[in-house]
Amino acid sequence: MSLFLEQWKKLAYIKCDLAKRDWFYGTSGNLSMKISDDPLLFLVTADEKDKRDRCDEEFIVVNEKGVPVFDTELSPSLETLIHANIYERTAAKCVLHVHTVDNNIISELYGDEGKVVLQNNEMIHILTGSFDNLLTIPIIENATDMAQFVKAYTPHICHDFGAVLVRNHGITVWGRTPLETKKWLEGIEFLISYHVKMLMIQGQKIKAL
Repeated sequence: MSLFLEQWKKLAYIKCDLAKRDWFYGTSGNLSMKISDDPLLFLVTADEKDKRDRCDEEFIVVNEKGVPVFDTELSPSLETLIHANIYERTAAKCVLHVHTVDNNIISELYGDEGKVVLQNNEMIHILTGSFDNLLTIPIIENATDMAQFVKAYTPHICHDFGAVLVRNHGITVWGRTPLETKKWLEGIEFLISYHVKMLMIQGQKIKAL
């Protein structure tokens, strides 16, 4: 029970912090945190809830099939099975999914290429802990069929931490700890915003020539 409450508090803190950045437009986004491996149980945000609000039932405990394990009138996020897929395939402890204007722009600009390469910024070194000067984020197509959507994610869920952009939808990031996951989300969003602004500035320079 103590681990359950500890994980609940950690996820509530992350939700509150991301809400302050206004990364939950409308009722968008979904967050989760693993409670146990065997059986697989995790906390996940409820569907159609304003994630900028604090409430007694912020999260729902679900199993590997995305089914609530306790009685509740709420429904888990529609994308709960994506979280379950990540937890089953990796040692990730936390999954964060947000919709921002900049990550939607980037996903559309590079959607046909199936990836975006972010480079030449100190934030990459902070994220990777190495001297790599580029970071590649895969981009998948959005889908209304959940089985198809989960399948589209699967080839990119090959490490215990990672990120996937969904075209005109948002970004999903996972990590081995809540701190690592939040760091990667913040860092990638920074790099995406930087890239979008640089494209705007370069476009303005070209027009001025």
